[in-house]
Amino acid sequence: MTPDLIAQAMDGRLRATAPGRDEAFLPSPMIQNHASFLHLLDDGALLCCWFGGTLEGRSDISIFASVLVPGAEKWGPAQRLSHDPDHSEQNPVVFRAPDGRLWLFHTSQPAGNQDECRVRMAELSRDPADPSRITAGAGRFLDLPRGCFVRGNAGLRDDGAWLLPIFRCVPQPGRKWNGSHDIAAMGVSEDGGASWRLEELDGSLGCVHFGPVPAQDGVIPAFFRRRQADRVFRTESRDGGRSWAAPHPTDLPNNNSSVAGIRLRDGRIALICNLASAATSMDRRASLYDELGEDDGRPDADPAGGCTPVWGVPRAPVAVCLSADNGLTFPQRLVIEDGPGTCTSNDSTDGRNREMSYPWLLEAPDGTLHLSYTYHRRAIKHVRLAPGWATRTKASA
Repeated sequence: MTPDLIAQAMDGRLRATAPGRDEAFLPSPMIQNHASFLHLLDDGALLCCWFGGTLEGRSDISIFASVLVPGAEKWGPAQRLSHDPDHSEQNPVVFRAPDGRLWLFHTSQPAGNQDECRVRMAELSRDPADPSRITAGAGRFLDLPRGCFVRGNAGLRDDGAWLLPIFRCVPQPGRKWNGSHDIAAMGVSEDGGASWRLEELDGSLGCVHFGPVPAQDGVIPAFFRRRQADRVFRTESRDGGRSWAAPHPTDLPNNNSSVAGIRLRDGRIALICNLASAATSMDRRASLYDELGEDDGRPDADPAGGCTPVWGVPRAPVAVCLSADNGLTFPQRLVIEDGPGTCTSNDSTDGRNREMSYPWLLEAPDGTLHLSYTYHRRAIKHVRLAPGWATRTKASA
């Protein structure tokens, strides 16, 4: 599809594309839409948040949201949830606190300087008269070091502490961030989000988008995107999230793009990702933000003591991968959508970008599987698979 055709389809309406499968392009007034996050609300409504603007890293990038109310076949209008005119606001995460309040976490950075990023939290509220409308309060920045980024699900420790998965964009003095020294960490709040401390994961160099899934038999597994574009990595905690093992590679490839995992009702783990890595393509680009045109004269960070990030590996196909051994192996891989996945440009208007990336997933109580992902940097695509989806979806080779 061309960017214009995608724009014409961005009406939020769910359309049947196969038995047991519906698809929609979410409405958005912006030409670039990326990094979606799904959350099931108490009344069964589906909330999708993402960031939108003209180009990732520009100061017109803000957080948007849309709601699919129960029984509706069309997503509600896109609503802006953040309003900082001087920063690029990215990577929304939604968390319901034990008291029932709904919180939005997202990042805020100047231009492409992820090592200067701050994390903001704001309370979300729905309009009782119109359940398709949602708004965000003024919010505040967390007292975490600059360079903290979010993407994975927030959760609760068994003692009630809030756990916010972090990847840390570690600064190199006098040099531009390029991902070479990124590590994983956990933000911990023991006072209901009022104050935070950061606990870094040993041996996590290059492991980002820290994504825990609920425990099974006392073990909490978590999964990572990798800057080196080699494999999805896995860690685990055996003490309720207080400490984590050093990450190790799984049998899933990774292309230095986001992954997300959940625990299904039947106990298996479902992880959604791109089945691609640096070993499957020679496509490369200089950096994530090489199109911003905001050269401040600093050289890129030196990979010495860190890693060499790989950017530009195609972001396709989108696949749901299933594990029956708590995420140690993923033998069943179900392709949701395939395509060239080209991402050597972030531009959303000229058709060069063909990625299907940054996927998210959740399972509804009736077994319906909801998926969302970036489509060509132009739109957020929602796919709804009816119960029994695993037997109807094409397995990858």
